[in-house]
Amino acid sequence: MRSHRETEGAVQQRRMLHPPAAPNFLDNSIEWRRIFSEIWGTFLLVVVAAGAAVVSAKSHGAVTLPMAVVAPGLMVMAIIYFMGTVSGAHLNPAVTLAFAVRRNFPWRRVPGYLLGQIAGGLAAALFLRAMFGSVGDLGATQPGAGVSDLQALAMETLLTAGLVNTVLGTASGARNIGANGAIAVGGYIALAGLWAAPISGASMNPVRSLAPDLVRGSLDSAWIYLVGPLAGALIAVVFEWILRGPPTPSGAIAAQGTLANDDGSPPSG
Repeated sequence: MRSHRETEGAVQQRRMLHPPAAPNFLDNSIEWRRIFSEIWGTFLLVVVAAGAAVVSAKSHGAVTLPMAVVAPGLMVMAIIYFMGTVSGAHLNPAVTLAFAVRRNFPWRRVPGYLLGQIAGGLAAALFLRAMFGSVGDLGATQPGAGVSDLQALAMETLLTAGLVNTVLGTASGARNIGANGAIAVGGYIALAGLWAAPISGASMNPVRSLAPDLVRGSLDSAWIYLVGPLAGALIAVVFEWILRGPPTPSGAIAAQGTLANDDGSPPSG
């Protein structure tokens, strides 16, 4: 009898520590909610990251470089707070790829996330063009003056490796959907921009760079901002294995929001 009561107590304690996700989010027919979150979140990120350069050009420098690089970090911080529990707030194909390779995120959901991120980024670039024309090159990221393509590529690879390690590291403790993850990731983005924006633009996000390039019709340096972040993401996954070992259940919850399995175990796929 005592053993039975202890078992019930243990079950209750587990439920309190690991409450099940909301039933509607466990329904795969509502996958559209995740995708919408990625579209909206990526739109907000790109409209701020690219828009800072556009507004700076439009206002003749009223938005300074420190303002322009801190703004995306603050936006990502806010997005993680308000929708991290819905989709995991990836907002970046490099992050989605890293979570999938890390086995915290099912590959079958990757195409939907990538399409959502691309749609959100393009919508942001189109919004900026409709509002301000092509001023400021629509906030496109390009190698700085006197910086070679290979230098910019190396910088984007390095910066993205650090960003993705920050994301994976906070996610491993289910902190990417809370205060610690929001502050760490947003702070890293701002810090990276403060010292590296003059070199490569500190994009760290293929969609953030590709969307303005597609809308303005220039893809000359687009390859740098595709290859660099994706290579950095893969390096970060290797480093995460070295630092923490196999993927954790809490990492799956952080990567997928409330759509992880009831018991917090990594999803299949």
